[in-house]
Amino acid sequence: MDRRHRILIAKPGLDGHDRGAKVVARGLAEAGYEVIYTGLHQTAEQIVEAAIQEDVDAVGLSILSGAHMTYFPKVLRLLRERGAGDVMVFGGGIIPREDAERLKKMGVAEVFGPGTPISEIIAFLKERLG
Repeated sequence: MDRRHRILIAKPGLDGHDRGAKVVARGLAEAGYEVIYTGLHQTAEQIVEAAIQEDVDAVGLSILSGAHMTYFPKVLRLLRERGAGDVMVFGGGIIPREDAERLKKMGVAEVFGPGTPISEIIAFLKERLG
């Protein structure tokens, strides 16, 4: 039997708005992914530790606070430093298009904006993870 892909959904920093992250987590679970939701106010270190402990295939970061240019690169760096650079990182939230492009150049697989249909995120993950 094939292992279901495991996705960690995380809310880094002080951002306390988690409705979107919960909607994505539920949609991914309904699509057959095993989803681990870390809850609010996570540090980059906590996110990476959870990703390693849970042996996830991907980490989805949800940021509305404007701290995306801090947290995304730090999570990428810490994953590499911990030997988990193969874990795909994607995200969403209020992220300007220019910043999204910069994040992709740093190694973020995709950035989804507000209102992105869950079906689009699922299609992306199926394409990337199989």
